[in-house]
Amino acid sequence: MSGSATASTPQKLPRTAVMVAITAATLGIIYGYDQSNIGGAQLYFQDDLGMDTAAVESVTAAIVVGEIIGAVMGGWVANSIGRKKSMILVAVGYAAFCILSALSVSVAMLWIARILLGVTIGISLVAVPVFVAESVPARIRGATLVAYQVSTVIGIIIGFLVAAALADVNDQYNWRIMLGIAALPAVILLPFLLRLPETARWFMLKGRRDEAYQSLMTTDPDSDVNAELDEMQASIAEESGGAIAEMLRAPYLRATIFVLGLGFFIQITGINATVTYGPKIFKAMGIESDSQTLLLNVGIQFIALVAVLISMRTVDRWGRRPILLTGIAIMIVAQLAMVITFASQQGDTFQSWQIVLGFLGIAFINIGFVFGFGALVWVYASEAFPARLRALGASAMLTADLVANWIIANFFLSAMEKVGGAVSFGFFAVMAVLAWLFVYKLAPETKGRELEEIRHYWENGGKWEPDGVSLNKSA
Repeated sequence: MSGSATASTPQKLPRTAVMVAITAATLGIIYGYDQSNIGGAQLYFQDDLGMDTAAVESVTAAIVVGEIIGAVMGGWVANSIGRKKSMILVAVGYAAFCILSALSVSVAMLWIARILLGVTIGISLVAVPVFVAESVPARIRGATLVAYQVSTVIGIIIGFLVAAALADVNDQYNWRIMLGIAALPAVILLPFLLRLPETARWFMLKGRRDEAYQSLMTTDPDSDVNAELDEMQASIAEESGGAIAEMLRAPYLRATIFVLGLGFFIQITGINATVTYGPKIFKAMGIESDSQTLLLNVGIQFIALVAVLISMRTVDRWGRRPILLTGIAIMIVAQLAMVITFASQQGDTFQSWQIVLGFLGIAFINIGFVFGFGALVWVYASEAFPARLRALGASAMLTADLVANWIIANFFLSAMEKVGGAVSFGFFAVMAVLAWLFVYKLAPETKGRELEEIRHYWENGGKWEPDGVSLNKSA
């Protein structure tokens, strides 16, 4: 990116860029909060609303169904009404449907509220990264996107902490407070969203260069604005014309199989079973106190937060394949620890060493996930296709991810009850082994590679061109 300041002179960040980063982090916290607080709330709304296990799974999975719908329509929404209006829509949706969830008086009402909240989240999963990437200077773009992911983990921690704090409150009200409180940060965020400018890239997408110029002057005044706009125009022209049919034939069919498989393995290896149903897993291990089960999950997420920060520091030194394969290997060992925990159970009791092993198993499933899948999966999604197919590729991966997520959310509790924890986590271990083999076979090492070079890798049948090896000096 061109700029007026020299490379050695630190450039002051525009106030708008700081606001965008805070906005993204706040939405990440809300998203993470919802992932965990449903785990605490289900301990109470099950009895309050007279739900059986299948109904609990259906309500929990409803949000994933909504996320699939929202993710499919998210790109269209962001392109049609603009990135800023999409973000406002997301914030309003978060607030409205969290409150609707809290006010639910029947299973059907709660199910509908969770579906609608899921649609909002699905749109945000598409809109937030686009809004951030197009609104902040390139020098902080990566850090801002990573901050969104880190804030999601922080949101998960807050969700479990709030649930633990409300564990001793009347069971008819505590789950309503848990679900409804997420509306507060969304309401607080709205005035700030209203003051942010629309992104320059969206204005260029609509042929409104003058407004794009004013937007870019606000968000990145140190750049060569006209040169940036020319680059956007060229990029938009390159991105046009991409079609799903092109992803389903050579030379990009191999890349399509890779991103779909990777997206599916993210969830089918069981990460959200340990987050969404973490309190119930600890209940199955003999821990009766609600507050204890919730606080154990808090400890696990703190450990996961440290792991994702370590991954951020090592990814550029290790490379992508080693990070991803290491993370999956950790998950395999952790899932086998869970198998031992439940397989060694005698009757309905667990000994202290089994509970400790179970805690470590769940902890290291989360550590392995955030270290590998969580840190790198969207990087691969953005690199696998040329610009004209990049958005479609990311959507395909997200859809595969959400379908697997729905399977876990809709059937895990029933599996635990019918076949037991050993078989359930044994299934996850098998899936993780398959994921490791899949990544080992198909995932390219893209550290230090230019996007154009990566494109040629797929076009060359999954092989690097000989004259491109020299470009990867650190490999």
